[in-house]
Amino acid sequence: MEDYPIEYYHFFIHFNEGDYYTCHDLLEEMWMTNKRNYFFKGLLQMSVAIYHYEYGNVKGARLMMKAAHEYLQDYRPKYWGLDLEKVYIFIEECLSIIPQHIDRVEYEKVHELPVLPQLLLYLEED
Repeated sequence: MEDYPIEYYHFFIHFNEGDYYTCHDLLEEMWMTNKRNYFFKGLLQMSVAIYHYEYGNVKGARLMMKAAHEYLQDYRPKYWGLDLEKVYIFIEECLSIIPQHIDRVEYEKVHELPVLPQLLLYLEED
């Protein structure tokens, strides 16, 4: 299996644990070293979208998830050991679930929003 930066391995761990804020930090560090790599930016936007949604920023979640959908397109079907077809199914499900008519809900009412599907990410050999 290919050697990846330690931050990339940590991203998988934190994503699967639901720690999307840390995912943002890990991916941003990698993206800042290569801003032409939209793979990192797409995963970053997807993580941020989930984080926003969990805190009631529905509009932000919608916008970030749409951006992730666009950024990851050129890396399909598989890139850096990640099956992006599974990621795309997740993103498209989220976009169909995230309410279109709500911009924000109070944190105390986040539990009233539709629940997003769960995605577990795994590194696979190329």
